[in-house]
Amino acid sequence: MADPSSYRPKPGQIPDSPGVYKFRDEHRRVIYVGKAKNLRQRVANYFQDLANLHPRTRTMVTTAASVEWTVVSTEVEALQLEYSWIKEFDPRFNVKYRDDKSYPYLAVTLNEEFPRVQVMRGAKKKGVRYFGPYGHAWAIRETVDLMLRVFPVRTCSAGVFKNAARTGRPCLLGYIGKCSAPCVGRVTPEEHRELAEDFCDFMAGRTGTYIRRLEKDMMQAAEEMEYERAARLRDDAEALKRAMEKSAVVLADATDADLIAVAEDELEAALQIFHVRGGRVRGQRGWVTDKVEAVDTSGLVEHALQQLYGEERGDAVPKEVLVPALPEDTEAVSQWLAERRGSQVSLRIPQRGDKKDLMITVQRNAQQALGLHKTKRASDLTTRSRALEEIAEALGLDTAPLRIECYDISHLQGDDVVASMVVFEDGLARKSEYRRFQIKGFEGQDDVRSMHEVIGRRFKRYLQEKERTGEWEEQPTDTATAGPAATGPVPGPAATGPGLAPAADERPSVAEDAEPREDDGRPKRFAYPPQLVVVDGGQPQVAAAKRALDELGIDDIAVCGLAKRLEEVWLPDDDDPVVLPRSSEGLYLLQRVRDEAHRFAITYQRAKRAKRIRTSPLDDVSGLGETRKQALIKHFGSVKKLRQATIDEICEVPGIGRRTAESVAAALASTAPAAPAVNTATGEIIEEDDGGNS
Repeated sequence: MADPSSYRPKPGQIPDSPGVYKFRDEHRRVIYVGKAKNLRQRVANYFQDLANLHPRTRTMVTTAASVEWTVVSTEVEALQLEYSWIKEFDPRFNVKYRDDKSYPYLAVTLNEEFPRVQVMRGAKKKGVRYFGPYGHAWAIRETVDLMLRVFPVRTCSAGVFKNAARTGRPCLLGYIGKCSAPCVGRVTPEEHRELAEDFCDFMAGRTGTYIRRLEKDMMQAAEEMEYERAARLRDDAEALKRAMEKSAVVLADATDADLIAVAEDELEAALQIFHVRGGRVRGQRGWVTDKVEAVDTSGLVEHALQQLYGEERGDAVPKEVLVPALPEDTEAVSQWLAERRGSQVSLRIPQRGDKKDLMITVQRNAQQALGLHKTKRASDLTTRSRALEEIAEALGLDTAPLRIECYDISHLQGDDVVASMVVFEDGLARKSEYRRFQIKGFEGQDDVRSMHEVIGRRFKRYLQEKERTGEWEEQPTDTATAGPAATGPVPGPAATGPGLAPAADERPSVAEDAEPREDDGRPKRFAYPPQLVVVDGGQPQVAAAKRALDELGIDDIAVCGLAKRLEEVWLPDDDDPVVLPRSSEGLYLLQRVRDEAHRFAITYQRAKRAKRIRTSPLDDVSGLGETRKQALIKHFGSVKKLRQATIDEICEVPGIGRRTAESVAAALASTAPAAPAVNTATGEIIEEDDGGNS
């Protein structure tokens, strides 16, 4: 625990300008980012008597080992830089909301020549128009199915589209009128794009124009006694009306607004957002967070606005944002939102009428979400703390193991031997820290030897980083205390370290032996030591892990193993296991860590095995590159037909000479064709695909 006075800036060093400040720990990791109108006043508040600080603030300043800052011109710039640094460094003491589920969006890929309508999840892509989020994917598909009558936009995948273009036959939707079939030239690219843009306009809330146009055309067709066309237009109008009815009308004045509500207690907060477009609820989403910093409702709202609109531009930021409490600096936040939208944004608290009533509904949803979250055992802060204390007591550790790493070995009868490393910090999975290994030291099946190799490789890299930084000595921070001379952020991924905020997405690294990056507060592969290493297995695996650490001279990291059969905890050099009660929160946490390592390992092993199985006999032909492989498959249609071709027929493929054709024929002749696969549900024989697999 550090004494804040040991790194307190000298009087007069901190400027009284707007800016953003960072606290770093002894490993140079950024643990907190904040902004201020006046840096001198704000930063000085952290160095008062510890007894006067909020408990969470006290924990932060005693964990930190240095503070630095960057001066900016305006409060809006400070807001933007704070958001950028929180996203870049992922500080453990900053509030970070995490989605309670992965919400589906209705997406239109306007970045393609022939835009496609589809369901998308995850990060948003440039050039794609998004609508939502929706609670369920089936709700999107129902809406799209109704609208394709009027806007027959392409919905097929790239493979289906290319196959239809090659054969000259559209898919089923093209035959029944729910696709304009641009794949076979029924419409030009310009006409199809116009359909897609009309689809987007309708989804954006400009609905009345299209319905009135359809009704006008219907009346005109009826007057001209084109009754079939009039009936079709009538059905189209009804389809659009049914699609509109999927979203409830909540505001009569066709308002475009986002309503944000917060439910909180001393430890956690839940946030709910209703997206209202054209007076209708077009989407809903929820976030939860641990309150790892001393923050009130207005602070939670400000963090939510940053994370909700930090990556958005244009119409994705609504004209009106309704909140339960205004941020501390409402003017700066409103200006920041207006810059992202490109026009004025109203940020206010609803006081009366329909908007006030809808806010009550959103608030009720937030309270229910917080109550539901509290019932989830793994996400409860008190339960996690108790689990870590129980593990420390059972294993005889001096402190609770805030960072736990678990290792597992996976293979299939000795083939494709791999290992996984998963990381739990403060009892929560830190998926951005996951790593996976290929066993390189030997061939065959030997779990004990594999465990020894993996532990040795992981902690060898840790020692290399420790040596590079000089036993974690504090790095010079002259620029940190120079005030105005401090520099801005360097782009990079989020920092990692023990903290209450979990990682959002699983992004495991494939390259486990990459060089560490510069000492700038960002993550370096294998640079941070755990307090506890858990291995999947009993005495032999534990002994192998301990031996690997001893060989490297590491004696300050605890090791244990969790055996599956009786869920016994094994310690090095102990003949008898530690038996934790079945109701123990500590045992439950160890089981979750072990099961996650097993899941991650077997997923990697299956992916490697599938990749090996998908190899083609053409891979063994010397001098045959990927381009000519694809040319052969495209010419003959499949490996099966290529195998039946003569050498002269193979020579007809552009770029294939006789010698190469002979090599191809020999390679295919030496490979016996696989037995045909059968769909057990239909009895249909599945032919070899066109990708060259056999």
